[in-house]
Amino acid sequence: MKYRSVFDIIGPIMVGPSSSHTAGAARIGLVARQLFQIEPEWAAFHLYGSFAKTYQGHGTDVALVGGLLGFDTHDHRMTQSLDFAKERGLTYSFHEEEAHMDHPNTVKIRLGAEGEEMELVGISIGGGKVEVKELNGFELRLSGNHPAILVVHNDRYGAIASVSTKLAEYEINIGHMEVSRKEQGKEALMVIEVDQNISETTLMDIAKLDNISKVTKIHE
Repeated sequence: MKYRSVFDIIGPIMVGPSSSHTAGAARIGLVARQLFQIEPEWAAFHLYGSFAKTYQGHGTDVALVGGLLGFDTHDHRMTQSLDFAKERGLTYSFHEEEAHMDHPNTVKIRLGAEGEEMELVGISIGGGKVEVKELNGFELRLSGNHPAILVVHNDRYGAIASVSTKLAEYEINIGHMEVSRKEQGKEALMVIEVDQNISETTLMDIAKLDNISKVTKIHE
């Protein structure tokens, strides 16, 4: 689908024509970029349910790529995101999947660069709001609508308490927190949504704690 103007898909508040299929898709792509932390070189988008059926007509493809390039929903470059992807050397593919998912607007994004890879499953729940349901095999619930940190850590006694204590030292209030693990005593993932953006100094201090292997932030 071709757009003459940014206003063909972006309304005064959110991306259209469908807030679920375009604004939400852009937000999922943007969250994936923030979590990956480096410029992606390739991406594969696996689309499920209504995403798979209408992704071209509703601009879901443009929005996903634009978000992955770092474009927010109001960015005037969004309509030309496929051209910008070519300029930046980002190769991408779209795959229409038939498997049934719990939510009709579901996408699995696989991306990579510099030998690193990441896999994320996100859903668009309406009104431009999204949830990340899975990250590299860890089940989670991350809205992407609030500042948050993701902490990969060894599943050891005291690891969670040390992170929450460090946040308290910096007077950062936790709005939502959950922990996911694949196997007891192995690698685990903390997802912590907070009330304000977290500084790089705070992130570095958390990364220095015992049993912490990686800290990533998402800003609002």
